[in-house]
Amino acid sequence: MGLKLTTQQNKKTIEEHANAEYQHENKRSENKIKECSDVTNDHWNIKSENHVFTDQTYVQLKDTDIPLFGNHETQESEDGEADLHKYLVGCKKNPGHRQFIPVDTFNLKHLPEGLQDNDLYEYIKVTADMTVRVSVQVTSPHRPKFWLETTQPYPFYNRSDTRNLRTGSGWVCDVEEYQNGVWQDGYGGTDYKKCWCRPCKDSDSPSNVWWEFYVYTATHVVFDEIEASHTTLRFFYNSDDSPMVTVDNVIAHYVDIESDRCILKCVTCDKHLGNRLKADCKQYWHVKENLYDKYCNTRSKHKFNFIVSHPHGCSKQLSVGQWKDLHNGGHNKTKFTYTTCTCPGSSGARVHSLGWKDWGSAHVHSGSLKPGLNCSSEGGVM
Repeated sequence: MGLKLTTQQNKKTIEEHANAEYQHENKRSENKIKECSDVTNDHWNIKSENHVFTDQTYVQLKDTDIPLFGNHETQESEDGEADLHKYLVGCKKNPGHRQFIPVDTFNLKHLPEGLQDNDLYEYIKVTADMTVRVSVQVTSPHRPKFWLETTQPYPFYNRSDTRNLRTGSGWVCDVEEYQNGVWQDGYGGTDYKKCWCRPCKDSDSPSNVWWEFYVYTATHVVFDEIEASHTTLRFFYNSDDSPMVTVDNVIAHYVDIESDRCILKCVTCDKHLGNRLKADCKQYWHVKENLYDKYCNTRSKHKFNFIVSHPHGCSKQLSVGQWKDLHNGGHNKTKFTYTTCTCPGSSGARVHSLGWKDWGSAHVHSGSLKPGLNCSSEGGVM
């Protein structure tokens, strides 16, 4: 079973935010879904827990193929921020990082032939804007010894006595603006009427306008409320000389150990940051809608997959590749395997597979299975 955490500050249910992508995309008609989807309702009702599904086909898996838990790719640094560049230069998994593209230099020519599409280019660019570096300073004493129902060691078990910096990646999935406790783009509000960021908590005149946003990452990156309270998010870290834009008031809004998927809740009253994230989020959903229409029927031909992450806790990088298989554990639990390049520091980054519709929860990067093959967290797609 997964560990689920909520806070009294939030009136919305965990499920509402875990299903953010589904809620946004469910506006399309049922006929359009039937036209584009290669997966029927009967597929989702299948009772077996041990299958890989490809388009319109289920293939029996060996028992050893499930569950898929790879070697984690969180970057640990004994000497904190100052040593991260050392790990980048000394990387043994991808020396030279030739398969990574700095997001500031990314252009259409980096995409495969046949996919050099302006909509896809815009989608990747806005995804990069919504990608954050996740830094954690404390390790929870509650981490399990093993991944659930396996004998594979769980990352950073029994390390609560250390204070080594750990970095991963995350992705902003939803942004909400509030004024005097009233949600500006929807219904309802909160019991509190002022911003609850750290500066406002210590201020005699806290802001009455603020933004709350939700960030996907992996549970093995931020395990629980203890770790969340010592977590910092860095935004727009695209190059070594990027300005320092951070948020350090973080709550573990949703944590599921089994799926290796975590949603963090954060707050800011910085108008520049709040408005930019809100605009990026709006643009993301608009472009994503167009891409699904274009590529849902050819997804198994090109198998295009991309990840934006912070390798070794350093500046943001894009990697492109292909998904290999979609492993189905039943009950709408799926995991992608893919060749897309990753490094320590990539754990928790959003995994994007072109032409698939997210169904309830997004996939994030979970770990490395073997050289050249990585795996995602559990999520849902159709």
